[in-house]
Parts: sequence; structure tokens; C-alpha cells
Amino acid sequence: MIDDKPTYLSGDDLNNLLSSMNSSQVAQIELIANPTAKYDAAGNAGIINIRTKKNRNDGFNGSLTTSYGQGVYPKNNNSVVLNYRAGRVNAFLNYSVNASKYLTSLYAYRKYYDDNKNVTAILEQPAYFTGTVVNNTVKAGLDYSIAPATVVGVAVTGMDIHRNGNNEATASWLQPDGSVDSSVLTRSKPVNRFRNGAVNVNGRKALSKNADLSADFDYLHYQMEGKQDFNNQLLASGGYDEVFRSDIPTTIDIVSGKLDYTLRAGPGAVVAVGLKSSSSHTENAATYQNLENRQWVEDLTRSNHFVYQENIQAAYGSVEGKFRFFSYQGGMRYEYTGYTAHQFGNIQQKDSSVSRKYGSLFPSGYLTYRVDSVNSLTLTFGRRTDRPPFQTLNPFLYIINKYTYQTGNPYLLPQYSWNFEISHQYGSLLTTGLSYSRITDYFSQIFLSDTSKTILYYTQGNVGRVNNFGASVSLSLSPLKWWSSELTAVFNHKQLRGFNGNSYTTSISQLNINLSNQLSFGKGYVGELSGFYTTRARNDVQELLYPAGQVHVGLSKSVLKKKGTVKLSYRDIFYTGAMEGLTSFPDATEYFKLKRDSRVLSLSFTCRFGKSFKVTRHQDGAGDEKDRVQNG
Repeated sequence: MIDDKPTYLSGDDLNNLLSSMNSSQVAQIELIANPTAKYDAAGNAGIINIRTKKNRNDGFNGSLTTSYGQGVYPKNNNSVVLNYRAGRVNAFLNYSVNASKYLTSLYAYRKYYDDNKNVTAILEQPAYFTGTVVNNTVKAGLDYSIAPATVVGVAVTGMDIHRNGNNEATASWLQPDGSVDSSVLTRSKPVNRFRNGAVNVNGRKALSKNADLSADFDYLHYQMEGKQDFNNQLLASGGYDEVFRSDIPTTIDIVSGKLDYTLRAGPGAVVAVGLKSSSSHTENAATYQNLENRQWVEDLTRSNHFVYQENIQAAYGSVEGKFRFFSYQGGMRYEYTGYTAHQFGNIQQKDSSVSRKYGSLFPSGYLTYRVDSVNSLTLTFGRRTDRPPFQTLNPFLYIINKYTYQTGNPYLLPQYSWNFEISHQYGSLLTTGLSYSRITDYFSQIFLSDTSKTILYYTQGNVGRVNNFGASVSLSLSPLKWWSSELTAVFNHKQLRGFNGNSYTTSISQLNINLSNQLSFGKGYVGELSGFYTTRARNDVQELLYPAGQVHVGLSKSVLKKKGTVKLSYRDIFYTGAMEGLTSFPDATEYFKLKRDSRVLSLSFTCRFGKSFKVTRHQDGAGDEKDRVQNG
């Protein structure tokens, strides 16, 4: 979420949005591990809320930021933040543009086995994806105080992402001894455009000194289009050329409204109730055409038209307060969901549809006991859900190469989780915790083969359940006056059980360590040294990830009488940020390694300008809409 509003993005588009933001735009990052009943139940891991800087003073002010980064290819970010507040009016405008050239290399080595586990064939698949991305994002808003107790506001957001790619992949069939049998070269030129427009209208009314009423209305529209030209070429004398193309336009419309009432019922007690309704509609028409005798002919075995409609109604109530040495919060949220997925047929594919209606209760809460002035114990619990991204439900085919496809699953159901944690906090120095979570109807990436067992399909499915036992330590130190350090270590033991064509039981123990150091050298110089390391891990039932980590370093200097900041940073300095692992299938295994242009040296400059005068600012209401848009 950004400023209490969902990004509605995932995959590469979310990465592009966050990459276009500069640290000068960010006021703070909130990690809400156990959201209250006020928030949507979606997201079993909680919420990340990025709060951007806004004007809290009378006057006009703003900032300009520009940066240049060099990895294998160049990257450039520019942004402007403008704020104006006078009397009853508060207005803001944020604009950013991100232009970069990207690189992704993917190597896959797939082995096929017979019933006696002897290697029968090998498929080697190196692939290189390059291209350019230009991302323009604008957000503007206006708050107006109609009266001291009443504030209304409007905010509009727009985003336009252009991505042009040049991809090349080779698929070589090898004999068990490693000799080449045949090779197919796949070239493609994808052109993608992602456009989003959103408007939010909100209001807040103080009904009395103890009661508030807030309302939000949101409308969001997404327009996405992906085009690709493919050429499969057999690398042999007398070989062939297979030329085809795809056009996959997608539209998504989301309408949401919510009403929240808050009552401060007495000393240290707050009661909140609310209602919410949302409707989402997505339509996707995938067209594939083959070049036959110099004529484009539609491939009806791949083309499809998919429509998805979803409605969610929700109500919640919660109470929060303090009693002597105890702090508590408890709430209940009810969500009723109905959806219809319709895949239109053609002369070669049957028409099909899926409909479902269901309701669920989502309790949540915490209890904190203050032992003394520095020690406290907290117990948290909550039930949450993860609904699949809209486009994961679409059964259209995305072609990676001649022998590897990705497809959606319209029968994918939400997964549900129960989360429990007990933690101990010692001042601001040390926090430790023990946790347990149980996920049912766990959806995981799964891999299917066609009848010839030569084409592999990546998809997602509900495969079973996961039990996760965790332990965490967070330590904040300041060894010296000019040096502060944050260390976090999280250990998880996962047990995965279920069925994905075969019954399976697997488990793994994994450890993630994050370390961040802030160094103040004086005279305006500030340094940073940070990094993370993750041991072997497993997020999907068939995929094992190998250890990975990164190290980052940075140095900043205040200039222009503290009105400006120059920063030099070096990300992933040892180029260890690869995703590497092993995937297991019923009759095959595949080693893979994915690397991006992650080692980047960047130089940025931020200039702050304008005058402001401190006043008391009336806080307006915030929306909590969440949803699932995937276009990565």
C-alpha cells in the first residue's frame, strides 16, 4: 500500500513503480504484521504501507530529485514533489519518471528420467531478455476543510508504463551423454503497455469529541496490452521457421466504497465498526496467429476470450483499549464473495464457466502485558486469506519458448491461514518471537506436461496445506555515538503436505538474516552498509531455492545549507542476487538460475525548496482497498 491505498500491482509492474520512487519521497514504511479487522482480510503475511512525505505546514514547498544508475545498462529516475497549504486548503502533486534498460538471463537444464530413474533426454535452455522500460507516474490531491470538524478530499493517480523487449532463447535437446540432438532458436519482440487511472473521493466528519465518521469511494481502471512476435527456427540444415504472433489486451475495472465509524467509548477504549463493498471486472482476449503461406491464420487452439466478475461485501467490528498493565485489541471481519469466470469457446474449444459464492469470518487481535518499564509480552492472532491475482485465473497461454508455456487456472481457490505469535520486547533494544501459521488450500506453482511429455506448463493450483513454525530476533544497537545497527534474523521450519498429481510430503528449515548499519561521519556525511542472506528455502512444493544474498553500500552528503543531498550508492556489489534452484517433476528435474541487472552504481541529487510555517494539521481518513492485478 502507498499512503493507505493499494498499489494494485505485482510482478514487474510493482517493481517498476517502486524503482521510480526516490527515498526523498518516503516519510516512513509501516509493517503491519497483524492487521486489525478494519483492513481487508487479503494477505496472509500482513501489509507493507509506504507513507510519502506530505505538507504539514502552511506555505509552499517541494523537492526535486534526479538520479543516474549504471549496471550492465543505464537507469534514470526523476521526481518532483510539490505541496501547498493555506487556510482550509491543502494540495499536493507528485510526479516521477523512470527510464531504464533491463537485462534478465535465465538458464534451465532439464533432465528426463525413465521408470528406473535413468536419464533418457536432456533439454538445455539458455535465454536472454533485454529491453527498455519507461514509467510515468503522477498523483495529485486536494483536501478542503469545510468546517473545523469536517474535511473532504479528492485524489487522482495515473500511471503509464511502456516496455519494449528483445528476447532470445535456445532450446537444445541432448542425448544422455550430452551430445546435441537438435536445437531450436526462439526470437521474440514483446511490446507491452500498462495504463492505470484512479480517483478517490473521501470525507471525514467529527460527530462529537468522541466520535468520527469517514467515507471513501474509489474507482480504478487498468488498460493493458501485450504484443509479441515469435520465430522458432530449427538450427540444422533443411530446418524450419515457425512464425507466429500474439495480442493480449486486458481491461480491469474496480469500484469500491467503504464507511467507518470510530467511537472513543471511555478512558483508553476505542470501538470501531465499518462496511465495505467492492466490485471487480476483468476482460482478456488473447489472440494467436500463425504465418502460413504468407497469410496470418488465427490459432484457435491457443486463442481465448476470458471474463471475470467478482463482488465482495464486508462488515467489521473491533474494540481496542488499556486496563492497568494490559493493552488489548480484538475484532471480527466478515467477507462474502461471489464470482463468475467465463471462458468463451470457439470451433475448437468448448465454452466453459465457473461460479462460486462463499462467506468467511476473520477474527484478529492482540494482548500485551507490560511487565515493567522496559519488558512487555504480546500475543497476537489472526485469520487471513489470499485470493489469486485476477490474471492467474485466466487460462490463456503465455509462451516462454517452444517447449515451455505458462498458463492460468480458473479453478484456483483462495488459500486461508491462521497466524499466531508470542513476542517479548525489551525496550527498543531487543525483540524476540515464536510463531506458528497454518495455511490450507495452499496454492503453489505447479508444473504439468502434455501428452508427449515434451512441453512443460507452468501454472498454479491448490495443492494442500502448510505448517510453518518460526522464531525471530530483532536487535537494535548503537555501539558508538556515530554508529547504529539493526539486525534481524528469522528462522522458519515449513512442512508441506498435499497432492499435485502425486501425494507429497516435504519439509525444510530456512534462515533469513538482515543487517543494516548507519554511520554518521560528521560534516553532513552519512554512510550505510546493509545486506541480507537467505539459506536454502522453499516457497513452492516442487521448487527448492538455493542460498542467496546481497550487500549494499551508500554514502550521502548534505549540501546547500542542508537544502540538498547528494548520495552515492552501490547495490548488490558482489553480484550475488541471483535466483537459483532445482524444480522436481514426476518424470524430470530442472536446474535453473535467473539473474537480473541488479549490480548498480547510482548517483542521486535531491534539492528541497520553499518556505513553510508550522500549524496543526487535521488528519483525513484513509482507504484500505486491496486487490489483485498481475501484469509482470
